[in-house]
Amino acid sequence: MGDAPDAAMDAVQRRLMFQDECILVESDNVVGHESKYNCHLWEKILTGKMLHRAFSVFLFNTKYELLLQQRSATKVTFPLVWTNTCCSHPLYRESELIGENHLGVRNAAQRKLLDELGIPAEDVLVDQFTPLGRMLYKSPSDGKWGEHELDYLLFIVRDVNVHPNPDEVADAKYVNREQLKELLQKADAGEVKLSPWFRLVVENFLFKWWDHVEKGSLKEVSDMETIHKL
Repeated sequence: MGDAPDAAMDAVQRRLMFQDECILVESDNVVGHESKYNCHLWEKILTGKMLHRAFSVFLFNTKYELLLQQRSATKVTFPLVWTNTCCSHPLYRESELIGENHLGVRNAAQRKLLDELGIPAEDVLVDQFTPLGRMLYKSPSDGKWGEHELDYLLFIVRDVNVHPNPDEVADAKYVNREQLKELLQKADAGEVKLSPWFRLVVENFLFKWWDHVEKGSLKEVSDMETIHKL
C-alpha cells in the first residue's frame, strides 16, 4: 500500500497535505503548483523542483514583544519546535498569487494567523504587514520530510487576541529580546528545539530589525529586491 508509511499521520494534517497546493517558483517566478505533501518530501526536494513560496510572520505587541509559537505535536514537519509567530505557504489560488505589493503573500498571512492562532482578520489587516525581505533556504526535518522555501519575512506591530488552534499550535508566548536570547541559549544546550528558518532570521536579521520595530521605521530596512540565500 502506497500510503502505509503515512498511516500515523494526523487526519487534519493529512487533509492539508493533500488538499493544499503550494506555489512552485524559480527565482520567485511562478512555474507551477504541487501538493504540500510532495513539496515537503525530502526525496522530491532533492530533485530541485520543489522550491515553493512561503512566509514567516513576526508579530509584535505594542510593548514590542515578539509572539512565538510552538508547533503542535501532530505537525508533519518540525513538530513541537518553537518558531516565529506564524509560518506557512501562500496557496495556488487567485487571492494568494497576487504579485502587486506582495498582496498574495499578505492575504495568506492573514488567513493563517486566523487558522493557527485564532487572530481575527480585523486585528491584522493586510495593509498593516510590512514585507522586509525574502530568504531562500533548504532544511531537512527528519529522514522523510523537509523544507525548500523562498520565504517572505513579514513584520506587523499590533495588539491582537490570540486563541491558538490545538491542531496547529501547542503553545504560544510573547518574548522580549532578553527572553529570546535565553531561548536561544536553551536551544544551543539542547533543551528546546527552534525551527531552522526562525534560527536563520534570528542570526541574520532579527535583532537589527527589532530596533526599527521600536522606532516605527521598518520601511527603512525593507529590501524586497534581494533574495538572501542562507
